[in-house]
Amino acid sequence: MTPIEPKTSRWDSGPDSMEFSSFVDLARYRADTQPLDRAYVYLKDGEVETGTLTYQALDQTARAIAVQLHKHVRPGDRVLLAYPPGLDFITAFFGCLYGGVIAVPVSPPTGPSDWSRFKKILHDAGATTVCTSTSRIGGIQVASVAAGSDMQEKLRYLLTDSIDKKCAREWQDPDVGEASLAFLQYTSGSTGLPKGVMVSHGNLLHNEWMIRRGFEHSERTIVVGWLPLYHDMGLIGNVLQPLYLGIPSILMLPVAFLVKPVRWLQAISRYRATTSGGPNFAYELCVRRVSEEQKLGLDLSCWDLAFNGSEVVRHDTLTRFSENFASCGFRKSAFYCCYGLAESTLFVTASAKSADPIVKSIDADALQQHRVVAASGKTKNAIDVVGCGRALELKVVIVNPETRLLCAPNNVGEIWVQGKSTAHGYWNNPQSTEATFNARLADTGEGPFMRTGDLGFIQDGHLFVTGRLKDLIIIRGRNYYPNDIEAIVQASHPSLRSDSGAAFSLDFNGEESLVMVQEVDRSQSRDLDSVVVLDAVDCGERAVRRRPRDALVGHERPVPRQRADVPPDARRTRRAPVSARQQPPLYGRRGGRVVAAGRRGRRRRSRDVLLRQEAVPAGPDRRESDGANGDAHGPSGLPRDRHPRIEARRDGRLSDDAGLRRP
Repeated sequence: MTPIEPKTSRWDSGPDSMEFSSFVDLARYRADTQPLDRAYVYLKDGEVETGTLTYQALDQTARAIAVQLHKHVRPGDRVLLAYPPGLDFITAFFGCLYGGVIAVPVSPPTGPSDWSRFKKILHDAGATTVCTSTSRIGGIQVASVAAGSDMQEKLRYLLTDSIDKKCAREWQDPDVGEASLAFLQYTSGSTGLPKGVMVSHGNLLHNEWMIRRGFEHSERTIVVGWLPLYHDMGLIGNVLQPLYLGIPSILMLPVAFLVKPVRWLQAISRYRATTSGGPNFAYELCVRRVSEEQKLGLDLSCWDLAFNGSEVVRHDTLTRFSENFASCGFRKSAFYCCYGLAESTLFVTASAKSADPIVKSIDADALQQHRVVAASGKTKNAIDVVGCGRALELKVVIVNPETRLLCAPNNVGEIWVQGKSTAHGYWNNPQSTEATFNARLADTGEGPFMRTGDLGFIQDGHLFVTGRLKDLIIIRGRNYYPNDIEAIVQASHPSLRSDSGAAFSLDFNGEESLVMVQEVDRSQSRDLDSVVVLDAVDCGERAVRRRPRDALVGHERPVPRQRADVPPDARRTRRAPVSARQQPPLYGRRGGRVVAAGRRGRRRRSRDVLLRQEAVPAGPDRRESDGANGDAHGPSGLPRDRHPRIEARRDGRLSDDAGLRRP
């Protein structure tokens, strides 16, 4: 297996060559050299400017917040930031940096379920102070009371939007450096306790440099973003990268985009943005929801880098978006497919700018055995995998997670990463830190590497991500990638939302069964007959054309169809398997095959959720892979779930983790 070796590059003019040791130094430099330049512009409704922040104003406010923080905490303490995306969050984040305290961005809780996660993070981080705004403090306190929490008396709140900025003159430099922790990026915690990724100033500076070089950013770059700021892509990509470059960033609420996707494209057109992007579902949402009439006023010819990452990049989405918006000046070569995760700060690999995405058509049956075989004209089952590019200043290798040896060429294995952007581990969690951040190759002892938990392969120096190690479904010894099954189901009927489902497995009476949870388009839900939809999943022409039906059921005849009602209070989380495992009666009724119902108990009209389950009887050949052929069938000690994939995914079905609500 040929690893992706780091490319060394000359550090040219700009912030790279000035040897800043922290983001505090960099922000102070911007305030000194570009005091009145607009750093951030905020579009509250996604359309109208309701606030701006210059570098001078950012510096003054951050210093004032730091002074007030020191009345409650000491350098190195953790402080939670509970804000909706906006300028208040940005000033509070920099206030923590200026104060030498460790910022902990979180979604502000609005109900008992939100408070549960909020409380877990408070406890794990050991924080007793929460920065928030006057508009949010009431909601946080109400959520605490509704959850029956007794923590209110133990918490101190700092309302940063009411601080007297005159105290900024009292600020003292915290003397932080590259090794100092800047913030904790908490994973979603949907399958366990959230883990706080420890990101240092050095990690940030290195990763921002890589983004600048990889994206080919310059002083002429203009950024537009809607991503949540308390997750890595929104914070590091849309807040810190613009400040690193000294260029403006135009921001809007995620919900403003989700409710009316054209707002994102309109902002790109109006501000002549050159860089903007999001997960695959964002482009899919634009294809479905932006009308021909709305396209008439769009000019996307300025958009020369449309990054796509954080979840599986689908070739058909790239094609349809390019075709739909070609009349607006969008070019397919603007797509910039990338891969990253919080444990590596953010950025790991990316494709070449201004080049069409690299797509490999491979044999799906071979992929089930973790082998990469190019599809031919005789291949019955072919799938397209989009390349995520090359690494810059990082080393990426593909490793058999069972043997911890480098995979042979054209084999799929776990993606391991090494470099200066690799975070320092998980806060107060030495066991998980050791398992994830200190991996070494079994034969040479080379390391330490960071285990991503993602599966992929490398061809011609380009990384291709095929799935998630922990999500891999194994039925009767055969491996199935959830994203492949999800794509098949979603293509089988027009009422099924793209990128709005989850495939997973559960044990029914000792038999491993495949379950598919799929959301239905609300516009078609009123008169939807679930039986028709389920038949389409079984026999739909598009599904059959992409993959034979028996690929989903292990060549076994499925048991008779059965229904189960989804209770109105069924919990919605980012990953559907969590709800499934927590509600076994819903899924475990005699190992049935197809389950469909509405949130209000309607058995034939599924308003929001369509559930599908295939039960596969156990047989003499039911076994797990032995790993000898590079099969990865389990987490092998991996301690974490998927890093937050922008919690606003699933087409507006906003998760509790996101803190976003449909108005």
